[in-house]
Amino acid sequence: MRETEFVGLMAAIQALQALAIDVMLPALGQISRDLGVTDANERQLLVGIFLICSGLGSLFPGAIGDRFGRRPVVLASLGIYVAISLASALVTDFTTLLVLRAILGFGTAAMMVMPMAIIRDQFGGDRMARIQSLISMTFMVVPMFAPTVGQAVLLIAGWRWIFGVMALLAACVALWAWARLPETLRPEYRQTIAPRAILSNMWDALRCRAALGYFLGASFVQGALFGYINSSQQLVAEHFGAGVFFPAVFGGMALVMSATNFINARIVERFGARRVSHAAAITYIVVAAVHLVCAMLGETLWVFVPLMTISMCMMSFIGSNFASIALQPFARTAGAAASVMAFVRLLLGALLGTLIGQAYDGTARPLLAAMTVAGVVALGLVFYSERGVLFRRLNPPGQTGPEVNGPAELT
Repeated sequence: MRETEFVGLMAAIQALQALAIDVMLPALGQISRDLGVTDANERQLLVGIFLICSGLGSLFPGAIGDRFGRRPVVLASLGIYVAISLASALVTDFTTLLVLRAILGFGTAAMMVMPMAIIRDQFGGDRMARIQSLISMTFMVVPMFAPTVGQAVLLIAGWRWIFGVMALLAACVALWAWARLPETLRPEYRQTIAPRAILSNMWDALRCRAALGYFLGASFVQGALFGYINSSQQLVAEHFGAGVFFPAVFGGMALVMSATNFINARIVERFGARRVSHAAAITYIVVAAVHLVCAMLGETLWVFVPLMTISMCMMSFIGSNFASIALQPFARTAGAAASVMAFVRLLLGALLGTLIGQAYDGTARPLLAAMTVAGVVALGLVFYSERGVLFRRLNPPGQTGPEVNGPAELT
């Protein structure tokens, strides 16, 4: 495939995970009412359970992909997405829907893991960060339009049809992948399926100092983002009074976040993933702290949205670059490394996001305090990986092949 189609397909696969969250946000209130949920915060579990199980499920597809290839794992995951989405449209109680959301998260975790491994199969260095940014930019279109799509479906046909739309889109992506996705795993890189070898490859990823601080730091920042997503409907639509304009506000913020990924793709090969992401992490901390002060003094929607949008833009710089830096040392075991990193990032991020969402008290203060702390912790972890030196550039321009930074630095 040409680069444009490759970016589009990888983005579409990852975007289905975002779709499973964002398209439902306008319907959470109606779902909870129809299924007899009385606790307002309990509706957030439809998002939190999905994210937690995605984290748990991401521990397995990488090792399977390292043995049998990326293509069959991707196609199987898309099939699960279609089946569980259709089943979710038929539920009659909230507990069953939670169980199906858990199965969906666990069974489709490969849709986040495998694109990372496929990208690492073919790119390295700052070129990999550029490709990841382009993919992130493309799949951010989903959160931009998904709440609007969900709102439209809700008005026309009811919330059950939202799951039907999810199934239809997943089926289209599955046909695209079946027809066009090649196998990217090199034959000489195929790993044994023996548990001891799998655990060894995963342990190598966990004890690599150059990677550890980056994927743990990304987990804390992503946890803050999940906290916002969990509570966004209550915070923006109800507390700040956006009401039916919530999808437009949410989508507009996602649009700016998507543009940030485009900017990152344009500058990362010039300045380096480390320099860009380190600057973004520092800016993120400053903006979150200022926003917290504003929230304590009292703020309106017109103050919240610009400051939160800036924070989300910094999350874009951090997420794309941290992920590519963390995967650099693992050319031969990209699947196992991507799997264990996604496991840690999604599970820790989902747990933190659930806790942040459940701490919602009718104001933005708990969210903003958590964002500030998450930024400080993430920067401290980067200091650990970089041995106390920020803004270095380890990959000179031009070194972009998949073997860049091949061997892992294990400590």
